[in-house]
Amino acid sequence: MANNFTYPPFLQKGDKVTVISPSSIIEPDILKGGIQCLKAWGLKVSKGRFVSAKYGNFAGTVQQRLGDLQRAMDDPDCKAIFCSRGGYGANNLLGMMDFTKFRQCPKWLIGFSDITALHCRIQSEGFASLHAPMLKHLLEEGKEDYCNQAIHDILFGVNASQRYVCEGNKLNHVGKTEGIIRGGNMAVWHGLIGTPYDINPEGTILFVEDVGEKPHAIERMFYNLKLSGFLDKLSGLIICQFTEFEEHKQLGKELYPALADMLKEYYYPICFGFPVGHVPMNLPIIEGAKVELKVGKKEVMLKFK
Repeated sequence: MANNFTYPPFLQKGDKVTVISPSSIIEPDILKGGIQCLKAWGLKVSKGRFVSAKYGNFAGTVQQRLGDLQRAMDDPDCKAIFCSRGGYGANNLLGMMDFTKFRQCPKWLIGFSDITALHCRIQSEGFASLHAPMLKHLLEEGKEDYCNQAIHDILFGVNASQRYVCEGNKLNHVGKTEGIIRGGNMAVWHGLIGTPYDINPEGTILFVEDVGEKPHAIERMFYNLKLSGFLDKLSGLIICQFTEFEEHKQLGKELYPALADMLKEYYYPICFGFPVGHVPMNLPIIEGAKVELKVGKKEVMLKFK
């Protein structure tokens, strides 16, 4: 296995959680409505001092955003840190985070997209975290939404051994594997390659998604992983949702088939189109969890152990 990751304690009703904005500005109505959703779960919600701050497109200066994150990490009463949204800016904070008190009182970090940077940083310290939708999804999709319910159940320990079954793809590499699941936003994580917060491929099942990236830029990132030998060491690969881009003729074909051509030499299980990303069906993933992945042409099953 790639590593052994420690799960923070699961939540209970009445627990305190903190909402922060470590990246881009959050709209006031989404912040307010998302907090109400968390309160409906029976949680006591605290807001970072600068959760609504504005500094250019950032939700505050580096020191303001870092201060909110650090206070939440250090607070022994805080059981989880909910990121209000992604955008850009979390990478500003990585080298200044102090884990002294967090190690004594670990807590869940929840978010995706730009929050991938914080997931990688927390996992570099050996702790699991939750790659999952944020306040906008909680508010707009409602309490009956499958992903919202899955986030609740995972965090409250109701179904930490989550099992997802989704439609297969004709491009899939059929097979069964086990490993530690890690990943997130392709461009954000790719920007951390070569740093202490990079992902160790040994024993890892990598999942990646992105939004607004041009197909040739995505292929270029995959070629970096191929040429560096990173892909050789994986136990499995989950190619999730790549959205909000225009297909064009630069690759000679659509993105998934182009990636499939590049990946055909790898014999571990690979699936295409898994429901994680900037889409309504954005399944929460416990990063650092041991999982079983079964990939078929017609069906894919991902089970958390």
